[in-house]
Amino acid sequence: MQKFFLYARKSTDVEDKQILSIEAQIIELRAFAKQEELNIIEELIEKRSAKIPGRPIFNAMLDRIEKGEANGIISWHPDRLARNSVDGGKIIYLLDCGHIVALKFPQFWFEPTPQGKFMLNIAFGQSKYYVDSLSENTKRGLRQKVRRGEYPGLAPLGYFNDPKTKNVVIDKKKTEILRQTFELYAQGNSRLEDVSNFLAQQGITLRNGKHLKRDRISFILSNPFYVGFFRYSKELHEGKHQPVISKKIFDAVQLILKQKGRPHHKTKNEPQAFCGMLRCGMGITGEYKVKRQKNGNTHDYVYYHCTKKNKAIKCDEPCIRQESLDEQISFLLQKISLSEDWTKQLTAMLDKDKNENAQSSAVFVQKTKNTIETIKIKLQRLLDGYLEQDIERETYLERKAKFMGEKKSLEEKMIRLEQKRTGWIEPMRKWIKEAENLPKIARESNLFPKKVAAKEIFGLNLRLSARKVIWGELKNGSNWAQTPWAAIQAAQKKIGKISESLILVPPTGFEPV
Repeated sequence: MQKFFLYARKSTDVEDKQILSIEAQIIELRAFAKQEELNIIEELIEKRSAKIPGRPIFNAMLDRIEKGEANGIISWHPDRLARNSVDGGKIIYLLDCGHIVALKFPQFWFEPTPQGKFMLNIAFGQSKYYVDSLSENTKRGLRQKVRRGEYPGLAPLGYFNDPKTKNVVIDKKKTEILRQTFELYAQGNSRLEDVSNFLAQQGITLRNGKHLKRDRISFILSNPFYVGFFRYSKELHEGKHQPVISKKIFDAVQLILKQKGRPHHKTKNEPQAFCGMLRCGMGITGEYKVKRQKNGNTHDYVYYHCTKKNKAIKCDEPCIRQESLDEQISFLLQKISLSEDWTKQLTAMLDKDKNENAQSSAVFVQKTKNTIETIKIKLQRLLDGYLEQDIERETYLERKAKFMGEKKSLEEKMIRLEQKRTGWIEPMRKWIKEAENLPKIARESNLFPKKVAAKEIFGLNLRLSARKVIWGELKNGSNWAQTPWAAIQAAQKKIGKISESLILVPPTGFEPV
């Protein structure tokens, strides 16, 4: 006598989804079993996806079939039994072994014959193809939502997913609380625990009523979603949702989070600002010192001295305080800077040259474009003549190669002219701005911008001798004389000796410039 397990399945264990699926399957299968006079020994219900193997109720059912408790299965469709090759193959294997003698489906024909097994295998393959295609289509749809600026996931705190528009919508009440939270933490006087307490006072807690943990608060404060961005596949995208706070407040919060993060312990002799920029007999290194007085006062100092790594070379260079070194570097930077008057005049001259070059090359560019258009017309006529068989193939290929070469040469010539005409202007404008900002960098207390500027201007030509920073003796071959910084130095030496207009624009004669 044939005994059947009635097996019904839905793809999710969420109670409010696919509610009618199981109920409809059970009703239809009971009616089908009664009509076919099938002996059902037990009804099995599973709420699990069949995309991957590992369904506990399904596996237990097959084990019981192998033990002889039943020899048949009734289900709505083969895709309820398997959507992966492992489960489908196991059912076919049990059919081959005789453990399963019958499979019954209301809308699918099956008989335990070679043809029936072949059709069942096709049904399992179609089920697998369906879930594979569904996965790819879902991912494609999510990528398209991201391109449109729509967040493809669960809305964070302060927003909710609108089922009508399928978009993330702002929750006005909670977003006002979040805005106050960011402003509170941006003041720099609050801890993450204080933020958690503030949110709890405003009614924002976990589902069990407990306060939000530190990690959750840190995640909220560092989430770029609240300024109009979102992350998808570890990439930042611009969203269409309404931001909660300004980028300025968000950046201030990120800075405070970084400062209040886990401290990084400094090494005993951490490299100082001016290390790697100066030379004596060997290299110069910086060392941090603390002086403690008998009255309890402490003073911090940074000294720079020779590394003395080479024992064969004796170096008598004394150490120098960082304050003295900073003062000398600042003086050198101001010495190489551009004055405000020179900056204005050079900028005006740059704008004038740009306009003149544009006007002079406009005629040539237009003429070249016209020539290129003429060549395109000739190419089209040549193609028409070849298609009409008015000219031979060899002649067509020869003329086409000639026209294509002329066209490519003209296009490259236009590109080179454009680069030559404007390619030097922006670097020159950037250099003028850098030279103008040198006095400001020299006046500030931040040492690292001074080091960057000094290394760009002087390279490794700065030398420490008797606690004095010198650079005039070292020219680094002929490279220094060819730099724009050397031009400023040479121009400043002429101040008071010749007219300032001749300094900015040297006179030209018969000799080449």
